[in-house]
Amino acid sequence: MFQLSVCEGTVFPNLPFLQRVREVAAAGFSVELWGWEEEALDAIAANPNIQIASMPGWGPGSMVHPDGVETFLEGARRNVSVARRIGCRNLAVASGELDREGRVVHAIAEHPADLWITAYRCLCELAEIAEKEDVSYNFEVLNTKVDHAGYPFPHLEDGARLIRQVNSPRIRLLVDVYHAQVEEGNVVQAIRDHREIIGHVHVADVPGRHEPGTGEIHYPRVAAALREIAYSGTVGLEAFPESDSHLALERFRQVFSEDAS
Repeated sequence: MFQLSVCEGTVFPNLPFLQRVREVAAAGFSVELWGWEEEALDAIAANPNIQIASMPGWGPGSMVHPDGVETFLEGARRNVSVARRIGCRNLAVASGELDREGRVVHAIAEHPADLWITAYRCLCELAEIAEKEDVSYNFEVLNTKVDHAGYPFPHLEDGARLIRQVNSPRIRLLVDVYHAQVEEGNVVQAIRDHREIIGHVHVADVPGRHEPGTGEIHYPRVAAALREIAYSGTVGLEAFPESDSHLALERFRQVFSEDAS
C-alpha cells in the first residue's frame, strides 16, 4: 500500500511555514517541502509526529548545460545535508532552477546532443551522491503547455529514457499526474509502461491544479492503476485547494486511502 503526503507549499496559504507543516502532519499525512526556513529545521527534526516524505534536491545551476553542472551538484550536496538533518531520504530533482512563477531560468545547451549527454552525466554523478548519502532522487517531468514553458523534459518518456540509461536504483521517476495529463494524457498507460522505475507520484486535477475530484482526471482509476502495478511508494498531493485546505486533504484521502480500493 502506498503512503500519502501533502505538499506544504500548496495548502494553508495564510499560515507561516512551520505552522503549515504542523497542520499537514496533524491531519495524518507526511509532509513534502517546496522549500524551508532554516530556523524551523530543528523544530521539525525534534517532532516525531512530523515525517518529511520529500524535499527539493537541487538549487541553482543546470543539469542540461555543461557550464551549470558543478553549481547544480553543489546545490545537491547542500540540500542533502538538510535532508539528513530532518530525516528525509527522498529528494525531488528537476533539470535546474525555476523562478517563483515556474519559469525556466537555468541554462540549457543549444544542441540536443549536448543537452542529453550533459543530463546523463549529471544524473550519474547525482547517483553517486545518493549512494554515498543513502538517499534517493526522483526526477520530475514538467509540462510546458501551461506552467513551465521551455522545460527541456516535458514527456514522461524523456525522464524514463534518461533514468534507464543511468541504471541506478537511487535515481527514479517522479510521475506527476497533473503535468502528464496537461502535456500528453494517457496517464494510466504511462504508469504501466514505467512501473519498474517510478519512485514517487504527485497528484492534482486538471484544469486548475486543484485536488482530485475537481476536474477531468478519473483519479479512482489512477489509484487503481497504481495498485495494479503494486506501487508501494508515496503519493503526494501537490494541489492548490479549490476552496478549503482541510476539504482538499479529505478529498485526497478518500481517493487514495486503502478503504477506497
